[in-house]
Amino acid sequence: MIGKSETVQLDLLKQARFLHDAQPFYRRLYKGALLLGDGVMLILAFWLAYILRFELGLTISPEVVPLPQQYIFLVMILIPLWLPLFYLLRLYDYDILLGGTMEYARVYNACASGMMLVIIVSFIAPGFVISRGWLLLSWCLSSVLICSARLFLRRMVYAQWRFGRFLTPTLIIGTNQEAVLLASKLGAGTSTGLQLLGFVSEQGEVATGQRLPDLNGLPIFGSFESIPSLIKQRCVRQLIVASTAVSREQLLDVFHQVGSEREVEIHLSSGVYEILTTNMHVAYKAQIPLMTLSRLRLSRLEVVLKTALDYSLILVSLPFLLPIMAVIALLIKLDSPGPVFYRRRVLGIGGREFDAFKFRTMVVNGDEVLANYPALQEELATTHKLKHDPRVTRMGRILRQLSLDELPQLFNVLLGQMSLVGPRMISLEEAKEYGRMKLNLLTVKPGLTGLWQVSGRSDLSYEERVRLDMDYVRNYSIWLDLQILFFQTLPVVLKGHGAY
Repeated sequence: MIGKSETVQLDLLKQARFLHDAQPFYRRLYKGALLLGDGVMLILAFWLAYILRFELGLTISPEVVPLPQQYIFLVMILIPLWLPLFYLLRLYDYDILLGGTMEYARVYNACASGMMLVIIVSFIAPGFVISRGWLLLSWCLSSVLICSARLFLRRMVYAQWRFGRFLTPTLIIGTNQEAVLLASKLGAGTSTGLQLLGFVSEQGEVATGQRLPDLNGLPIFGSFESIPSLIKQRCVRQLIVASTAVSREQLLDVFHQVGSEREVEIHLSSGVYEILTTNMHVAYKAQIPLMTLSRLRLSRLEVVLKTALDYSLILVSLPFLLPIMAVIALLIKLDSPGPVFYRRRVLGIGGREFDAFKFRTMVVNGDEVLANYPALQEELATTHKLKHDPRVTRMGRILRQLSLDELPQLFNVLLGQMSLVGPRMISLEEAKEYGRMKLNLLTVKPGLTGLWQVSGRSDLSYEERVRLDMDYVRNYSIWLDLQILFFQTLPVVLKGHGAY
C-alpha cells in the first residue's frame, strides 16, 4: 500500500518532470510572443507617428513634404534593425524579464538608441531628409506601445502562474531562518514563477522527506551530497542558496556539483534580506565584485512614478479640499481654545526630522488631563494609541473617525517630506522600539495611508503595525500604491473601524 505522503510525493514528482520538459517550450513561446508584439507595436508606432505628423498637422518643421514611399521604405529597414538591437540590449533575456520595472527602462533605452541611429544616419547622409516631428513621435509612441504590450503579456503570464502553469521547479539550499524567509516570500508571490519543491539541508545527513513546521511545511530532501540526484529526480531548474546557512566550503561544493548542469541556474541570496530591505548592486573594484547596498529602497524610476502620482492627485483634489479644510479650521476654533494645527516632530526618509502637520484634535493641556489617568498613561506608553483618550475634543473625535485630521499632511507631501502611501510616521522616541527594523522603515517616505491603516488601523497590535510596514517596504510597487489608494483606503475610512 502506498501512503498518502508517498502519493503526494509521486504527484509532485510527475508535475516537476512535466514542468521540466515544458519549460524550454514555454520560454520560447514567451520570447516569440515578445518578438511578435514588439514588431507589431513598432509598425503601429511608425504608422501613428505618420498620421499625427502629416495627416493631423502635429508638426515641428512644416517645410518637410511627406513622401509616403520613403517612410514605408524606412520602416521596412528599421524593423529588421531595431529588433536585433532589442536582442543585444537583452530585451529577450528571460532571466531579467517578468519582474520589476527595469524591463520598461530597457525598452525606453532601446527605442532611444534605435532612434539615435536614424538621427546619426540623417547627419551623415545629406540626401536623407526625415521629419524631426515624425522621429520624435515615433520614439515616444514606440516606447509607450511596446511597454504596454509587454505589460499585457506579463499579466497573462502572471495569470498562468496563479493556476500553477509555466512554473520553474526550485530547491532552496539551507534550512536556517533566512532560508525559511526566502521560501515564504518566493512561494507566496505570483510574480516569481517558481515552484518551491523543498529544502536541502546544510547540517549533514537528514531524513529525506522530513517536514518541519518552521519550514513552511516544505520537505527536506537530503543533504549536499544528494543535490545531483535531486536535480535529475525532481527535474530542478533553479537552486537558491541561503548564503547565511552555508559555509564557504559548502558553497564551493554546490558550484562544483552543479557546474556541469547547464539547465540549472544557481542564485545566491545577499545574506541580509531578513535585515535590510534596500536594493543591492554589484560594483567592481580591482576586478573584485563587491555587493553595494542602496541607501534608499526605491529606484530612481520608482521615485519618479511615486512622486508623479502624489503631485497629480493632490493638485487635482486641492481645489475641492481647501474649502473643506477652511471649514474644519473654523469649527476647531469654535470647539475649543488653542491653535488650529498641531505639529508633530517625526522621522522622514534617511532619518531626517520634520514637522508633520495635523488638525488639532486634543485640548491644549493634554498632559495635565492625562496625568489624572495612570492606567491610560501606561497603555499609551505601550501601544502609542488610546482607544478612549480623555484629551480628545468633540471636534477631534469626528475628525479622527473620518481621518480628516491628517488632511494638512498633504502639504508635507508637496514639500517632499511624505508620500500619499507609505509606512506610518514615527517619532524619534518611537523609533527605538523598531530596533534594527528602523533602518528599513526610513528607506522610504512615510505616508498618509498605508498597509497598516487599511488592515485594521489602531485596532492592530504594535507588532502587527511594524510587520505591515515592513511588508510594504519590501514589496513596494506603484501598483500596490494604486491598490491601497483607490480600492482599500476609501472603504476603510467610510467604515471608520480602528479610528481613534
